[in-house]
Amino acid sequence: MRIVSLLPAATDVVAELGLAQHLVGRTHECDWPAGIESVPVVTSTGVDQFTLSSREINTTVHRGSSLYGLDADLLNDLKPDVVLTQDLCDVCAISYRKVTEAVRMMDAGPTVLSLEPSTLDEVLDCLKTVGDVLGVDSADKIAALRHRIDEVERRTRHLPRPRVAPIEWLDPVWPAGHWVPEQIAKAGGVPLLAEKGEHTRPITWQAVHDAKPDVVLLMPCGFPPERTMRELPDEELPETWVLDGPSYFNRPGPRVVRGIEVLAHVLHGVGPVPDDTEATRLAPWT
Repeated sequence: MRIVSLLPAATDVVAELGLAQHLVGRTHECDWPAGIESVPVVTSTGVDQFTLSSREINTTVHRGSSLYGLDADLLNDLKPDVVLTQDLCDVCAISYRKVTEAVRMMDAGPTVLSLEPSTLDEVLDCLKTVGDVLGVDSADKIAALRHRIDEVERRTRHLPRPRVAPIEWLDPVWPAGHWVPEQIAKAGGVPLLAEKGEHTRPITWQAVHDAKPDVVLLMPCGFPPERTMRELPDEELPETWVLDGPSYFNRPGPRVVRGIEVLAHVLHGVGPVPDDTEATRLAPWT
């Protein structure tokens, strides 16, 4: 089985299923598991998140510039049996349209599987969907992930529930939706600014203040924590944490379960202490 993943979350799924050795192609953003750097890269981007500000990146995206390129010739040369992609968000990964156009030009047509989860259950269901296509029984993996979620709920069930505002982009301010409200609820918090499964829109910092959060979570999409630290909002906020968005919150893969465990500690001090790459509490605004 030869697999090309055009979605970092799909790469996470393949690894969780124990099939990482079958990956023959990946995106430039796939950074897990260890050793993935040896897999050929078939995508690229002209947007440099380390030199452009959040506002500049947002402007580039919304004036119609292409975020991602696909090396169709390399994709063809890799001769994949299965291509994993998505049709949920053109900002998060290469568009489904580009993938299907490239596949139509290939010498042999692989199976193209589009993953489009928007809730926590749908994220976990992706393991079954991918497992079925790849011929792997995913039941034990899914059960283990659900057990970890249940354990977090059990440990936080009777604790006070803080009001939590998750932010997945800094300028403009964009609240985190889709599966993130469920992650917060499972970890013992009250999610603000978005409902389960919701595709959100930009808001103002005043709207964040008006929601009266006890805790603000900064988890910009695609930004590792050190990048987020370079662009903290000029706002007086309540208790605020910088989280590893790409690893545990932005991508709809199995590591969202680790995100729930991280939040349980952030909100309640429950479970193992996350390391600084997973969660960092900011000093109070002055």
